[in-house]
Amino acid sequence: MAETSSSMPPLRIGTRKSNLAVVQAEGIRDRLQKLAPGRTFEITALRTIGDKDQNTALYNFGAKSLWTSELEELLVSGKLDIVVHCLKDMPTELPSSCDIAAIPLRDDPRDALIVKAGLPYTTLATLPSGAIVGTSSVRRSAQLRRLHPHLRFANLRGNVETRLAKVDDPKGEYDCMIMSACGLERVGLAHRITQYLGSKDGGIFYAVGQGALGLEIRKGDEETREFLGRLGDEKSGLACRAERALMRKLEGGCSVPIGVETEWLGGAEFLLRMRAIVVSIDSSQSVQDTIDARVQTDDEATALGQELAARLVKAGAGAILKDINTNRPAKD
Repeated sequence: MAETSSSMPPLRIGTRKSNLAVVQAEGIRDRLQKLAPGRTFEITALRTIGDKDQNTALYNFGAKSLWTSELEELLVSGKLDIVVHCLKDMPTELPSSCDIAAIPLRDDPRDALIVKAGLPYTTLATLPSGAIVGTSSVRRSAQLRRLHPHLRFANLRGNVETRLAKVDDPKGEYDCMIMSACGLERVGLAHRITQYLGSKDGGIFYAVGQGALGLEIRKGDEETREFLGRLGDEKSGLACRAERALMRKLEGGCSVPIGVETEWLGGAEFLLRMRAIVVSIDSSQSVQDTIDARVQTDDEATALGQELAARLVKAGAGAILKDINTNRPAKD
């Protein structure tokens, strides 16, 4: 039954200022509006640390809250009630005063190839030797170096439209770029996808939480938690919690080459297959493993992610990640 009271205060939704982030927040607002047609909603968009510095490669930041900390400050201070994040941008350890209230149905988590407008290439394999791939993600570049050693990689950052413009620039260095498929789809640019890059498509494992949104609230705000919980998707939430548990165990972040893939196998049986890979920056070393497990609770999801992480560490992932963090350039 929908809430109809117009006496409730406006629900204040925070997000990053990029077009994609605002579109995502508006989508959540519209869904909540249907649940509470008599309530008003306000969206506040701001630029975060990661948005303000468009030149530094993500790997060189080292920080794990580039996209979230300023918004969380407004949330904790009471100036916002909800923050809508891309789940892949959220650190696996949240501030003690914040919590994830819901993870809605996940969109396509795969990465996608976008070739410069006018070029004839249709796949990464058909790109000529030395072609330059734009990406800020070491997860993407490290995995793709293993599969396509004929390619070169260059840092490319900015919102979706900015990156597309840089790639399409006839005088620009980029022949193509890699980004999340759902990011393009959400802003109406699915037609620019040249090739989907899931592992089953001959591509790569995606980022933890990619394709999903995380709805963050102040811890203890049970009224908002209950309201947002109506947007939650059970299987999306369990799969993402397993992925985040794996990353937390590996002490990774968005700037390290950890890739995952989760797939529900058993229909109503809640059998989850989880695969993960850790790759060195130069792609010379990698560790990969897979576990199938029955997952019906948050605790079972967490246990699956932790078990797979432990197996990866035992096989050598810990040494790879330690080397990456030891050699990361210091930030001023």
